[in-house]
Amino acid sequence: MFFDVGIKDFIDVLLVALLLYYTYKLMKASGSIKVFTGILVFILIWLVVTQILEMKLLGSIFDTLMNVGVIALIVLFQDEIRRFLLTLGSHRHVSALAHFFSGARKEALKHDDIMPVVMACLSMGKQKVGALIVIEHTTPLDEVVRTGEIIDAAISQRLIENIFFKNSPLHDGAMVISKKRIKAAGCILPVSHDLNIPKELGLRHRAAMGISQKSDAHAIIVSEETGAISVAYRGQFYLRLNAEELESLLTKEN
Repeated sequence: MFFDVGIKDFIDVLLVALLLYYTYKLMKASGSIKVFTGILVFILIWLVVTQILEMKLLGSIFDTLMNVGVIALIVLFQDEIRRFLLTLGSHRHVSALAHFFSGARKEALKHDDIMPVVMACLSMGKQKVGALIVIEHTTPLDEVVRTGEIIDAAISQRLIENIFFKNSPLHDGAMVISKKRIKAAGCILPVSHDLNIPKELGLRHRAAMGISQKSDAHAIIVSEETGAISVAYRGQFYLRLNAEELESLLTKEN
């Protein structure tokens, strides 16, 4: 019967609503909300034509478009789909379950590892020396590392400041810290085209946002114009941080 609704149907509707809501958030963050609205309208028309009006010819055309459209959407929104799967896989409970079965443990940066980075950022901020430092977590950044110069050195405040010194050949790129070592410098990061990023934030901030959207890394930015220290993490900016806030953000459990 039409009114015969069980608990399974309620869960089904709830899950679909959550999926649509999360998809809406991803599309809004990437500036593709109009495309998302158009897709919903197309799906609604397809359901009306095939399920309610039962138009066979038009329905078959829409069915073909839907089959081809799925592949087109995967190609068009591959970054958003990757971000969704990354967010799902990076969830604290999912990651803990994966590490439990694999026997691997995340090597988190502690106070002693982070302090040279924090002190270097404070020093560069006072001198208004621009810097971009990416700290790798569970998502490998091998592709980013390959775009720069391999260093593979211990984390050192003096080394960080020397790399980002204005006359250094590596100061324009990003530094990648991986497994408690400075892995590479002068690396190229993917630039975010999110329209919601404030206009006053420059290319370093857009690059930091780009890598934070594609991985679970922390991206630290020292502004060359103002000396302000900011962090991009999981697609969100934390602006104008002091030493305590920066250390807390970098050492908290992900």
